[in-house]
Amino acid sequence: MDTLLVPLQDALEGQIDFHGQRIAELLSTVLLVISGVLASLVGYTFQDIHLTLWVGLTGTIVTGVAVIPPWPMYNKNPEKWLVPMTASVDGAGVVVDGVRVA
Repeated sequence: MDTLLVPLQDALEGQIDFHGQRIAELLSTVLLVISGVLASLVGYTFQDIHLTLWVGLTGTIVTGVAVIPPWPMYNKNPEKWLVPMTASVDGAGVVVDGVRVA
């Protein structure tokens, strides 16, 4: 059962890297600007505020679907984190000029 749940948990966990965050931010900005401009042009062309709002809402939903889920394209460059060191009883073990400072 765990072999079935682990991939699902990894998909829903929401891991994205720093490069993926940059892509998501750029994508959301571009899509929202395009949908806003498109909604304004459609509304002006047809002289219909109701249509303008629907086009803007559709663009916002498309942007949300593209940006909110943690798609695999947002986690292509994961960071390599350092392994945590275990703490000892006698202090941090900092060495300054060859002398261990407790």
